Amino acid sequence: MFSRVVTTALFAGCIAGLLGGLLQLYFVQPVLLHAELYESGTITHFGSDPMAHGSHGSHGDSKLDLTRDLLSLGFSMAIYVGYGLILSALMALRLESDQTVSIRQGLVWGLAGFIAVHFAPGFGLPPEVPGVASASLESRQIWWGATVLATVIALWLIAFSRAPIAFGLAVVLLLAPHVIGAPEPDMLMGPVPPEIASHFAARAFGVGMASWAVLGLFSSYFLAIHATDDVD
Repeated sequence: MFSRVVTTALFAGCIAGLLGGLLQLYFVQPVLLHAELYESGTITHFGSDPMAHGSHGSHGDSKLDLTRDLLSLGFSMAIYVGYGLILSALMALRLESDQTVSIRQGLVWGLAGFIAVHFAPGFGLPPEVPGVASASLESRQIWWGATVLATVIALWLIAFSRAPIAFGLAVVLLLAPHVIGAPEPDMLMGPVPPEIASHFAARAFGVGMASWAVLGLFSSYFLAIHATDDVD
């Protein structure tokens, strides 16, 4: 079982990470590079014509940096291999209980992973462009980790528990981090226009959702292949 999980995570994670990295380079990086122009003071909000540097989100902002781009792809693949280890281990746990994990179910698992790792913590701590004010890194990491853990447990209870009290506990776990609230900076400030910041967050969420969907699909696919091999 351990080798099945590791192999699945490697293949599915590399595929999902490569796709996510390419989407990141094409859709997110141009917005990020444009935001960096504001952070560095090359252009300023209300101080110069943004069209002279390309509109935010246009691919004209993209700069070819082979080393940076390859490192981004490698980092993305490593991250999703890690996510794949967790996701495939949970899927394998269901298989051990004589439960099947179909390709369609794999998609649902992947989207659940996106909700837990990206959407739920992003509700309080959205993806940020360079230069924005933020609370201390330690407090944000603690809140992010607690939110992910609470959301994972809640989704598991909703999906696999039949007890009414479990559903109530899931609702409490989903709401608790956001009722407590994410850490916030003392002052809201930053040189980047809000339109660019919102565009960056939207595209980051979109890329994350697509990557997790692919991770779930291929995780279920490779686990199914290994299960068939075990039967043979």
